[in-house]
Amino acid sequence: MLGSYLAAAMLCWMGWERFDHEAVITWMSVLTATTLLRTVMFITYRRAAPNQRSPQQWERRYWLTLALSAGIWGLGALAVMPVGDLVGQTLIILFAVGMSVSAVSCYSSFRNMTLVSIALVLLPCTIWLLLQPSALQQGIALAVLVFASFVVSATRSLSSALETAWRLKHEMEHAHRLAIIASCTDGLTGLNNRRAFFDHASAQHALCKQQSGLVAVLMLDIDYFKQINDTFGHAAGDRVLQRIGTVISDCLRDDGIAGRLGGEEFALLLPNTPQAEAVEIAERLRALIAQLNVSSEHGVTASIGLVCATTAESDLDALLVCADKAMYRAKAAGRNRVELVELARTTA
Repeated sequence: MLGSYLAAAMLCWMGWERFDHEAVITWMSVLTATTLLRTVMFITYRRAAPNQRSPQQWERRYWLTLALSAGIWGLGALAVMPVGDLVGQTLIILFAVGMSVSAVSCYSSFRNMTLVSIALVLLPCTIWLLLQPSALQQGIALAVLVFASFVVSATRSLSSALETAWRLKHEMEHAHRLAIIASCTDGLTGLNNRRAFFDHASAQHALCKQQSGLVAVLMLDIDYFKQINDTFGHAAGDRVLQRIGTVISDCLRDDGIAGRLGGEEFALLLPNTPQAEAVEIAERLRALIAQLNVSSEHGVTASIGLVCATTAESDLDALLVCADKAMYRAKAAGRNRVELVELARTTA
């Protein structure tokens, strides 16, 4: 961004005695304005929220300001070109070629941007030299065009390599994200797997403990799930698990943690949840599961053990053990029911 401005300033300083002073001042003034414009755009980009920094939102503005800056550089160099001074002309061409090389290094991953920048910087002075009567001037122009053709060819290979590297990088990042998700997600239900549930639940329980809040833990087990697998096959059992996972996700609050612990057993942690609300959530879960339309003679039901406590007086492992015992009491009492355990008295 500042490189083109500094190059123009150095060129004007070196050729001050050879160039038209009015043209130099005008060129540097306009170039200063465009540099400030690009600086403001860059600062605005840096201050924007992360979700407002997408390439789609900024690419057009960046293209326009880059083309404006390159065009002003090329036309300005032509404006200060000394008509009868071959040394001054050569100096300007050298700087223009240097600018084109910098464009390759800066924008090599964007081939179209590179080619446009090179054309806007090089062509004005090069075409002017081609139209001059001197063979030396025309030779310099032809040499610049040959150099430009090499650059165009090089950018094709370089851009292709960079595009391949960029694509591989994003594919690897995508694969890495998928691997992270797979490592903590139950592939069948989309809920947390056992390890992820205990990690997230422990962190949430510790946070509630700092706030001396209420906590509820549910253990849910599908009734007669083995019979579903034996009668209708494991594919039918998998569909039941998937649909129950969806029901649990739909009933869960944003701060709740749910996971499949294994087989047909699920666990939920509800932070800052009074007993009455926890019972309501558990009963809604039970009712929605019982309403599932599945290929089973008795349908699908679930037994749920629920424990409510204050976090200041509870331990997560102890809560899970109590909820598990309550769940087995629900099965012993006839299944398709919620069994409540209250460790410490809470207010709804």
